[in-house]
Amino acid sequence: MLDAREGMHNQSYVHEARLRVRYAETDQMGVAYNANHLIWMEIGRVEYCRSIGIRYRDMEEGGVLLAVVEVHCRYRHPARYDDEIVVRTRVEALGSRSMQFGYELSLAATGKAIAEGYSKHVFCDRTFKPVRLPDQYRHLFQEANVSGQQHTPVG
Repeated sequence: MLDAREGMHNQSYVHEARLRVRYAETDQMGVAYNANHLIWMEIGRVEYCRSIGIRYRDMEEGGVLLAVVEVHCRYRHPARYDDEIVVRTRVEALGSRSMQFGYELSLAATGKAIAEGYSKHVFCDRTFKPVRLPDQYRHLFQEANVSGQQHTPVG
């Protein structure tokens, strides 16, 4: 899937998104339910793309879907209701037909890591056939990582 020869191993751009743990996202133990971390990673991914000039909606309307084929999350510390969470997102690898995002989730107040992970994606058409990432999008991903574009926190 991801070819190491096409990977981006010296990424310089990390985007920060911020959110608060909602009451509905907590479990019986009073901590954020584990599946919500994947949703928060998705928020980070979508906002990363938006910050470099790529709207998921535009890509999908243009016939390119970004299908999740693998996801991993390692939990380090619980988050609780009303905690502010920082989701740091970066591109770890970019191939012609696939890519991988990396995530670090932490408590805004203390910087304590709550989770880390990654998601792997394949670019595909509406029939789920793998396709090449169009140059217009490839250029934006590459430019963000070469230029070290500064992040803009999203509240």
